Amino acid sequence: MSRALPKYNKRRVAFVGGAAAVALSGTVIAGFALAGESGQRAEPARTLAGPGTITCPDVTGQLPAIPASAQAEVDRNLAQLQTQITEANQRLVDTVGQGGPNFVQNAILGPLEDKRVAALNRIETAIGRAAAKPDGLEAFAACTLNADGAGAGADDGAEATPSEPAGADGNAGAGQDTGNGEGAGADTGAGIITCPDVTGELPAIPASAQAEVDRNLAQLQTQIAEANQRLADTVGQGGPDFVQNAILGPLEDKRVAALNRIETAIGRAAAKPDGLEAFAACTLTR
Repeated sequence: MSRALPKYNKRRVAFVGGAAAVALSGTVIAGFALAGESGQRAEPARTLAGPGTITCPDVTGQLPAIPASAQAEVDRNLAQLQTQITEANQRLVDTVGQGGPNFVQNAILGPLEDKRVAALNRIETAIGRAAAKPDGLEAFAACTLNADGAGAGADDGAEATPSEPAGADGNAGAGQDTGNGEGAGADTGAGIITCPDVTGELPAIPASAQAEVDRNLAQLQTQIAEANQRLADTVGQGGPDFVQNAILGPLEDKRVAALNRIETAIGRAAAKPDGLEAFAACTLTR
């Protein structure tokens, strides 16, 4: 019996030693894991930056004395300018992370500028009906993205009211038109935008208005080409209403403005045509 004891003790020592080794290795592994976790927690938490805020220049200080007969229309358009900024800032929040590097410029800032040009031209026209028409308000149309986030935009001091479609006079360029009713550009698989033809609806154009009318007809053509290019560039972006909100809607606003500029140009030397806005809406054909 005394000879068996050493063997038993050896097995006992081996077992205890093995258990100790396992415990030690577990401690080392746990130590590394804790060290890694501790290292991760030591870094400051990273959060996504906010989308920023769109700000626009104030135009109220640039206005001349407003005739009483124009006050209501001017106030309505000043309110629309403010509403447009509010809506653009909301769209900025709703589309965080969408699109490529030019998404904000193409889908938000660009369309906002077009709407502002239209509203500012409506203000000029309203004042011009009863007094000297101010010019150059379009210089206050472009807005900027303040990535650090700053207020909702200093625009026109008027309280926001529901916005109306841009139009009534002026805006920057618009979509296709110029006589064939076909969308410019090839179908790239995203579909193609087509717009109605307005040339057949125009009355005789006075010689003094011909250049301005031609320029706006050319803008209609250029803008439809740009809209089709944007359609191709943004395939797969946004939700089900992306094309309507980011391409077709802004295009219609531009077309309303250009068509109103055509009406105004003709109206300076002859009877002003009305109702060309009926040809502003375009459609997507797949």
